[in-house]
Amino acid sequence: MRAFGLLVLTGLVLCGCSREAAAPRGSGRDAGEVRMPRITVTGDDSVNAALNWQPPAVTLTREGIPEARRRAAEALQAGRLYAGADDAIPLYLAIRRLDPEDAAARRGLDQALDRLLERGEKVVKTAEDRDADAREAAEIAAVARAIDPDDEAVLAYLSRVDEIEQLTRLNLASERALNQGRLGEQGGGALAGFREVLKWKPGQARALQGVAAVESALIRRAEDVAQAGDFDTARIWLDHAGKVRSNAPTVADARQRVEAIRTVRIAGLRESGVQDLQSPLGLKAAREKLAEVLRIAPPGDPVAADFRQRIELATHYGLFRPGQAFTDALGNGGRGPEMVIVPHGAFRMGADENELGAADAEKPAHYVRFDRGFAMARNAVTVGEFRRFVQATQYRPRATRRGHSIVYDERSGNFVRRSGVDWQSDYSGAAARDDMPVLHVSVYDAEAYADWLARQTGHSYRLPSEAEFEYALRSGVQGRYPWGNGVPPAKVENLTGGNDTSPSGRHWNNAFVGYGDGYWGPSPVGSFPPNAWGLHDMGGNTSEWVADCWHASYRRAPADGAAWFNPGCRSRVVRGGSWASAPVQARAAWRSSSDSDMTNARVGFRVVRGI
Repeated sequence: MRAFGLLVLTGLVLCGCSREAAAPRGSGRDAGEVRMPRITVTGDDSVNAALNWQPPAVTLTREGIPEARRRAAEALQAGRLYAGADDAIPLYLAIRRLDPEDAAARRGLDQALDRLLERGEKVVKTAEDRDADAREAAEIAAVARAIDPDDEAVLAYLSRVDEIEQLTRLNLASERALNQGRLGEQGGGALAGFREVLKWKPGQARALQGVAAVESALIRRAEDVAQAGDFDTARIWLDHAGKVRSNAPTVADARQRVEAIRTVRIAGLRESGVQDLQSPLGLKAAREKLAEVLRIAPPGDPVAADFRQRIELATHYGLFRPGQAFTDALGNGGRGPEMVIVPHGAFRMGADENELGAADAEKPAHYVRFDRGFAMARNAVTVGEFRRFVQATQYRPRATRRGHSIVYDERSGNFVRRSGVDWQSDYSGAAARDDMPVLHVSVYDAEAYADWLARQTGHSYRLPSEAEFEYALRSGVQGRYPWGNGVPPAKVENLTGGNDTSPSGRHWNNAFVGYGDGYWGPSPVGSFPPNAWGLHDMGGNTSEWVADCWHASYRRAPADGAAWFNPGCRSRVVRGGSWASAPVQARAAWRSSSDSDMTNARVGFRVVRGI
């Protein structure tokens, strides 16, 4: 039988009470006991509303005590303990107020308290994780304390509820901070609150879930900013998330997802930029997308590197690639000459001051830069290619109209004028094969062919500028000759070689000593290996017309590789050595002035095309 102290029928407010406040002086509490942390919570929550309990008002007279005992016993039997005025505890308390010595009421209240504490023990097990149970546990504590605040079982229960109350309040405050976005990645906030709970009660499920929720919120922030393209901030959020729990697989998975977002974004920007590059006007948009890719891509990203290279190529080559070979379709059927993409770059044009055999017209040497590549015909235009033009246009070249040209005369060993010679003739005046370079054409004939190609293909075919020709002839080699310095390598070009022999046994009296290429006169195009850029016969076989007017020196020459042309000029430039050129004329810087109407057996041409 419990001994009851002074009963306070007006109830007891537990809100904010600590275990110390609940225990009477001398109750045996350890004076050195570690105290639970205290926090202040504002606003309503599910616990605060449950902590005030006052017995429901019971109207009772002494004459009604027996009936009240009976109703109280029935309520106790039915498990109705304290909620209403007709429940066991309010009835027993009302009886005790009228008759403190009523033994039956004392026993009944004792039994009701036992039942109450049994119920409290059940809900307290889940009160830390369920707010409804925490509320009920606090309510039971308030009722139990109102009944007997000094009872050891009540004190023990109150201590447990007080601990749960503090943990619940701390969890609630942390959850509120979490919902408000105050995660505490740099201290304080939700994370600090949940960790405080776990400090006092390791493994507490609700706090563990809270910690996991903080981690998830940090991961969500990382993924959100990653979707917006801010991967630096995403990394910072993921680093914060990685400090919440050691080696959490969720963070590792999130890093992979963020990297996947980055990869998809980079790939999307690259694909969109590549589409932009299909149009010359899209280069600016593509560069803007490249800037975004480079901002978000990790160092060494292969997709970013590929995109950068594509834009670099598009800047200098449009839809082409350096070294690429192609032909354009002609409007009347068939294909144009094979073209090769010459890489953009810069070179030193002309002869050095001390170059042996150099003329003043080849100086001063100067730098020329090509910001964009261009396409040059792999071979000089052939007789067959020129024939197609003449047949399609009924064009009459200069030598055909004039009725003669300059040929090589085998009997005398000289170049002489001969009637009946035109573009269909070879170097000696005989009928030329279709695979031979076309000869006996003036610069106007060459320009007419290029204009026809432009009309047929819709692309900008023309004669090369003098700078383009020398740049392509040197093909990255800076020396006296197209191959560098010194004697020519074996079979490098169709040159005047000391070992060459004419049909009648003649030899050159001014030739490369010890060199022989097997030809006296031009060879079929492409008979010798191409240079480093895939172009044949740039330094031999035939000299070639270029677009420039003749200027006596390179002073004030264009630095961008454009043709130096003055409308109405009569003197034009011929470049490149031929099958009959003296060694000094085979130099890479050699240039010659020729009248625009000149035709002979040593000069042909090739075309270039813009890209």
